[in-house]
Amino acid sequence: MKVTVVGAGAVGATVANVIATKNFASEVVLVDIKEGVSEGKAMDIMQSSQLLNFDTKVTGVTNDYKATAGSQVVVVTSGMPRKPGMSREDLIGVNAKIVKSVVDQALEFSPDAIFVIISNPMDTMTYLTLKDTKLPRGRVIGQGGMLDSSRFRYFLSKALQDAGYDATPTDIDALVIGGHSDKTMVPLASLATYKSIPVKNLLSKEALDDAVAKTKVGGATLTKLLGTSAWMAPGAAAAEMVQAIALDSHKLIPSCVYLDGEYGEKDLCIGVPCLLGAKGVEKIVELDLDADEKAKFEESVQAARNTNSKLGEALK
Repeated sequence: MKVTVVGAGAVGATVANVIATKNFASEVVLVDIKEGVSEGKAMDIMQSSQLLNFDTKVTGVTNDYKATAGSQVVVVTSGMPRKPGMSREDLIGVNAKIVKSVVDQALEFSPDAIFVIISNPMDTMTYLTLKDTKLPRGRVIGQGGMLDSSRFRYFLSKALQDAGYDATPTDIDALVIGGHSDKTMVPLASLATYKSIPVKNLLSKEALDDAVAKTKVGGATLTKLLGTSAWMAPGAAAAEMVQAIALDSHKLIPSCVYLDGEYGEKDLCIGVPCLLGAKGVEKIVELDLDADEKAKFEESVQAARNTNSKLGEALK
């Protein structure tokens, strides 16, 4: 399988590196507009291949989409990253034009590709890509829920450790749905488990609420600490999605997808559990949410619609 990663910044380079080390793709092409950056990062990754025992070929090119021809998956990371104090929604004016441009160029040379969108605001950039390309909805997938769920597992494991349990994130099953937004994502605390035991049975309400709150601002917390957006977990989350597509694994991964009646919603892209496989989104899984979760999901939907409404102005 050939995979293209557009954008050779910290997130894009991490996506390429993790895909390479997982060794399921035959080739990864890293593309960036800044001369020499993608070439240098691809060379750096390849110089670790013997040390890390992978055979994936990683190539870097400067704005040359011909080199991406025939890609089965295109991961879009292009755009301005967040800075401290910025919300993801603040980036729409800059990133909408960038995402539209790179997607159109990539699609010209890889007309059958599945697109994984990371650029922020991710839910709206996924919606833009779907509407601009008119691709089947299963071939345009936003990466948000996978990352947010991973962060939720981390904060739940920390809470369990504080409560005396020897918990790690790999011991936790937990999902986050809704928008990839600090204010409106919906961590599903009621469904989270630790070694098959509901976490709500092991933690106090205060500890559980604290883990939920920390998850929602997880990206902003890292941006404040790092001075820019995080890249390791976002890159690994995107690589996990690409691997599910490449191996046709039908793995359940919370992803931003276009709803057409599911969860009672239409004409927007938002995070819900999906089965990912060779066709992209193979199935959307509808959960039985409790009243509080339904209300929060509806708030998240409205926030996504409000951001989508700004697309026309952003593209002028």
